[in-house]
Amino acid sequence: MSSFNLVGRTVAILATDGFEQSELTEPKRFLEQAGAKTVVIAPGGAAQIKGWSKQNWGDPVKVDVALKDAQADDYDALVLPGGVMNPDKLRLEPAAIALIKAFDADGKPVAAICHGPWTLIDAGLVENRKVTSWPSLRKDLENAGAHWQDSEVVRDGQLITSRKPDDIPAFTTALIDALSATV
Repeated sequence: MSSFNLVGRTVAILATDGFEQSELTEPKRFLEQAGAKTVVIAPGGAAQIKGWSKQNWGDPVKVDVALKDAQADDYDALVLPGGVMNPDKLRLEPAAIALIKAFDADGKPVAAICHGPWTLIDAGLVENRKVTSWPSLRKDLENAGAHWQDSEVVRDGQLITSRKPDDIPAFTTALIDALSATV
């Protein structure tokens, strides 16, 4: 894990019910250990969202900000956890896609893991970009114009993608490095 100090940095984590438990909680923990503040953003007015862990519902996570109130200007980077249900629901939320686009337009790091890159397709961020994801998304990403790679982490400018929970350390290190470069 990179040893950069991210004190004063705030990272948004956009998710909804069905996020892959470790893909939200572990990057959140690593970012906080590096000094960053993390803020969980979710659609609707729920006080918490529930994760998915292996083949069962996981633990709830507190929602800090409702999606309708979230502005990219308030954050330094965006994390998009996977899980099949989570990104599939988020890609149908116009406000979620608009927020993802705003982070990209501002040149801020956008980090998506596992099935998280599905939302990047809907935000129009993958054409002619190098990415990775859970293997079942490969054709979706390629059909959207992405150059898919089977690597634990792929960084193309401020776009960071990873394949699966095993890649979380490399994924988070790449995000911390990207945040450190924008100090």
